[in-house]
Amino acid sequence: MNRLLAAFLALALALTACAEAEPTAPDPQPETTAVAPTTSTLATTTTTTTTTAPPPLPSDVTTRLGLGDSRYPELGNAGYDVAHYTIDLTFDPEVNTLSALVSIDATATEPIDAFSVDFVGFEVTAIKVNGEAVSFDRLGEELIIQLPAPLATGDDFVATIAYNGTPQPVLSQALPFEVGWRTDTAGTSYVVAEPDGGRSWLPLNDHPSDKATYTFLITVPEPLIAAANGTLQERITDLGWSTWVWESNDPMASYLATVVIGDLMVVPDETSTTESGVVVRNVLPRDLATDIPVPLERQGEMISFFAELFGPYPFEAYGIAVVGDFEAALENQTLSIFGRTFVEFPAFFETVLVHELAHQWFGNSVTPADWGDIWLNEGFATYAEWLWIEETRGAAAYQATVNGERNRLALVDLPPPGNPPAEDLFNASVYVWGGLTLHALRVEIGDDAFFETLRTYYATYENSIANTADFIAIAEAVSGADLTDLFDQWLYSAVVPELPSASG
Repeated sequence: MNRLLAAFLALALALTACAEAEPTAPDPQPETTAVAPTTSTLATTTTTTTTTAPPPLPSDVTTRLGLGDSRYPELGNAGYDVAHYTIDLTFDPEVNTLSALVSIDATATEPIDAFSVDFVGFEVTAIKVNGEAVSFDRLGEELIIQLPAPLATGDDFVATIAYNGTPQPVLSQALPFEVGWRTDTAGTSYVVAEPDGGRSWLPLNDHPSDKATYTFLITVPEPLIAAANGTLQERITDLGWSTWVWESNDPMASYLATVVIGDLMVVPDETSTTESGVVVRNVLPRDLATDIPVPLERQGEMISFFAELFGPYPFEAYGIAVVGDFEAALENQTLSIFGRTFVEFPAFFETVLVHELAHQWFGNSVTPADWGDIWLNEGFATYAEWLWIEETRGAAAYQATVNGERNRLALVDLPPPGNPPAEDLFNASVYVWGGLTLHALRVEIGDDAFFETLRTYYATYENSIANTADFIAIAEAVSGADLTDLFDQWLYSAVVPELPSASG
């Protein structure tokens, strides 16, 4: 994410949303024709009701609400592990309503006779587990679901949840604005969920420790486009509606799942695709699609650079979506979301492009097991910005950047990056101080061991989760050094340390 860092790095920049989407051009992807729209499927799957009073829910289900995250202990749910979500939704922007059928393929991790998912808003019309209608209840922001029969540890199950209503964002516990499903003034709807907005549009296990694969079937009126994580499999058209089918085959944390719906264009970047060996496609307003900003044309170069430093690009595709009314950028897996304002400032746009791309390795593929370790996301992505400066402008520019960031950071009172407050999780410390921690490590152990540490850390925890102790263990194993004092000083001290000299 690049939210509060944006303000910290560019204090004079006033972020105002100004994008206005124009009519879409013909879709560059192949189309197929279906005999029945997805909407008719949803209509027949959301009408199941029960005629008898539901039995009381097991009292012990409340002990599985929340996964005990150090910052947000109520997020997520224990008792099961999700393997795959299938999200079949129809969105009608004319009346701002969403109808959905979400299937959750999961495995019990302990004996359970009920389970819960994080979910807020909407009318839940029916729930089935393994094809059998079941009782359910709502408790705050939890949807509690009775199983038709108890499950033992290791048992697989499929839950299908039908719901409809008006999608609304939610106020984040970590940020001073709303996250989740948003709609800009041009009518573009999009999801930016980090860290706790997934529950605003999907019933899910909303914690990064439970990663899953995703299938999206998004039905919207023509000529709107609908994009999501992963790769476009097909576009099905019928009776003035289109269903866009996207598949995300790599494990993904819930806060990274997104959809983008609007009068936009899916624009392949063939040059970047050829240069990087990764499919690159962007979702853009028409004016940007016909006049690609120069920094955006460098994505292939950026992907190749980081693949050499960190390891192979983790996923099947990459690109960004540009929307209005969003004063930030977010690294949604394979499809980062950018507010239009970033595009208006080319040098800053390039910096943020680098930042969100680097998250695909650190944050998306290697995901923090606990939100208290957010510096593993933001510090790494910020340091990637400085590595790009070193690559494109030289070692002197890199060192000047590091010096300047340290001096600016010292002027403000911030918590250390290893201990961010829950109500201000994305403060400048986890970005800049976190990045300086990596600089200090590089100076301490030398370039060879430093970059081998980054590659080993990524390779060890690719498509998985990790914490700060895991990263320190890798750094010590690669370097052969005891780094306890260095990380204690840089991650947990009360004041920003002095930068180490190149000689150590």
